[in-house]
Amino acid sequence: MSRFIATSAIRGARRMVDEADLALQGALERLGPDAPVAFTNTAYFLPIVYAFTGHKVEKLGDLPPVIERARSLLHSTPAERMWLPYLGETLDSGIATLFAEETLEGVRFAEGAEPQKIRLDQFRAGAERVGGDAGTFVHGDQALLNGPIDDIQLRAWGIQLVDGRMPGFCAIVGCAKSNEVAVKIVRELQSRGILIFLSGNVNGRSIIHQLMEEGIQLGYDTFTVPFGIDTISAVYALGFAARSALTFGGMDAGKAREIMLYNKYRCFAWVLALGEVDELKYATAAGAISFGFPVVADTRIPQILPTGVTTYEHVVSMPFDEIPGADDMERAEKLIQRCIEVRGVKVKMNKVPIPVAFGSAFEGERVRKEALRMEFGGKRARAFEYLRMRPADEVEDGRVEIVGDDLDTCEVGAAMSLGIVVDVAGRKMQTDFESIIERQFHYFVNMAEGIQHNGQRDITWIRVSNSAFDKGFRLEHFAKLIHARIHDVFGNIVDKVQVTLVTDEARVDELLELARAAYRERNERIASLTDESVDTFYSCLLCQSFAPSHVCVVNPERVGLCGAYNWLDCKASYEINPTGPNQPVPKGTCLDPVAGEFSGPNEFIYQHSNQSIERVTFYSIMDAPMTSCGCFECITVLVPEANGFLLVSREDPSMNPSGMTFSTLAGTAGGGMQTPGMMGMGKFYLTSRKFISADGGIKRIVWMSSFLKESMAGELQEVCEREGVPDLLDKIADEHVATTVEELLPFLEEKAHPALAMDPLL
Repeated sequence: MSRFIATSAIRGARRMVDEADLALQGALERLGPDAPVAFTNTAYFLPIVYAFTGHKVEKLGDLPPVIERARSLLHSTPAERMWLPYLGETLDSGIATLFAEETLEGVRFAEGAEPQKIRLDQFRAGAERVGGDAGTFVHGDQALLNGPIDDIQLRAWGIQLVDGRMPGFCAIVGCAKSNEVAVKIVRELQSRGILIFLSGNVNGRSIIHQLMEEGIQLGYDTFTVPFGIDTISAVYALGFAARSALTFGGMDAGKAREIMLYNKYRCFAWVLALGEVDELKYATAAGAISFGFPVVADTRIPQILPTGVTTYEHVVSMPFDEIPGADDMERAEKLIQRCIEVRGVKVKMNKVPIPVAFGSAFEGERVRKEALRMEFGGKRARAFEYLRMRPADEVEDGRVEIVGDDLDTCEVGAAMSLGIVVDVAGRKMQTDFESIIERQFHYFVNMAEGIQHNGQRDITWIRVSNSAFDKGFRLEHFAKLIHARIHDVFGNIVDKVQVTLVTDEARVDELLELARAAYRERNERIASLTDESVDTFYSCLLCQSFAPSHVCVVNPERVGLCGAYNWLDCKASYEINPTGPNQPVPKGTCLDPVAGEFSGPNEFIYQHSNQSIERVTFYSIMDAPMTSCGCFECITVLVPEANGFLLVSREDPSMNPSGMTFSTLAGTAGGGMQTPGMMGMGKFYLTSRKFISADGGIKRIVWMSSFLKESMAGELQEVCEREGVPDLLDKIADEHVATTVEELLPFLEEKAHPALAMDPLL
């Protein structure tokens, strides 16, 4: 390997450890050893330190051993030795750097440091020029940088990480050659669904400045997260990787080797160093390589090409101005292609014939009023989506018909009614699949840059931005992207797709009545589906890419624990891809009709869980509950003192009567483990007649996050009335009433909660 890289990395590590040690000693003198240290909303303390050593840092007094461990990993530089024959000592220095960086960030949190800020006047003119938006982190006249990603967001990304929409992540450090190149790099990554972390600077200027100046939306919703304008903040990206192993992989803290191998083979990440690489960047990069993540630089630096620690090359130099290409945009594209190749990321490109960029990273993009060209639906107009199966001779593949005015005939900021009617035909198409394909329109349309889609059926709301319109986006492009994506995603069951777009009010009225009649018929058909009415359940093994021993089985009356897949979704998925993650699971013999135990699922789960799970009951938390990965929407937990269960939402960071926050509970329930008395689940399982029916059903819920009570108020009230307890929601506590058992019990007694009079759970 290059002596220069080793020397630079080891020197950078020494300086980082010295700096962190000095900051820690000063903080101990000022604040004392009991001053709390905590990253925001994570159950994993300082995640890299915790993952690699098992050491829980909760106060300043817990940090000196971290510095000692970091110093023990430092070695002499090659200039002080005759030679350095392997990567080990440099990689040790990289880990020491990460320990020191987390220590320094922990000290900053202990001292009450606010998130880093960038003044908005540096880029507001640029944002206004392109009709863009500063994104999620704008507050007042400053832009707040993110700092550590909390566990809630990590789990919210879980399903995208496992289903391929987010095939990897890239940590960009530094500053691009120009603003235009910075935007091109980010757009290339976004179009591939790559999660992007931003940090670092070159001579005080960061890619974060560049993107803000161009009005690019930054934030969780667009897969582009700014950590900070210093190199140290890159440690949050590697902390994200460490937590992925703990959260989804069920790895034990302190098992450094296993965690590094997990990241090498399951987290497809890399570092893209833009601009000058200094000693601290070399040292931090060495830490990234220890995870199995390669480093690609757009400047001339020594390379490490032999494979070993990473899957392919370790360090690749690709000087930007020397990349063959007609212009800088083509060079930026080739730079990203090389990154994808070096890390071995499997990307499925979504090529659709529309004039704007297209990819899953745009799903959360917002089109705000000041950037609005046209909207359909919402408060000012109507909009609906309706897909119907038709005979093959009545469908002309690729046909697009527009009935009424187009975008360019209306005033800027106007509202218009819109009906999207899609006719499909296919030899394997079934009526049950209509709603499944139709529901995907939300994701298809949102993946177009500059387009915002909300709702479904007859409550659809679509916004088109000025920037998308200026690039040539018109009504026909809704049809073209829907046509292309249906063929791409549902090609095994759909042979023909034609799309009709209607803005004429009279025609909208006519078609809307047809659509609503179809919606009602679908609701009745779905309501008739029960576990007893079918002889086959379906598996979902998507999350095994992260949680190898987890097997999800989806029943008609139990949605997948991520909330993204129901029984019909899995049935359609099997028809589309018979060798995919959704396989039919015969029910076999019913071993226990009350607990919901069947011989077929037991055999399937045992075979596909690395023979680690022997039996599962579908209707009980107390007896062999189903395992969880890490992307469940909520957790149900036994509260023995109350003879019932509490239900914590993923969105709820507060304390609850279990004595553990959601993040801490999820660390116990996730990773493919079977934990009686605790179970992850999809929130709409709450509405099922089979919801923990063996344990008493919804009448056993004694505490529930207010987020669930408020966001599902209508559905939950219907369930309570169905179960004969119409006032039950008023008797269920939330975080505003009780965060401890001592506070909970008097409330339940005052309200005469039914769980108190039910048979004991233990």
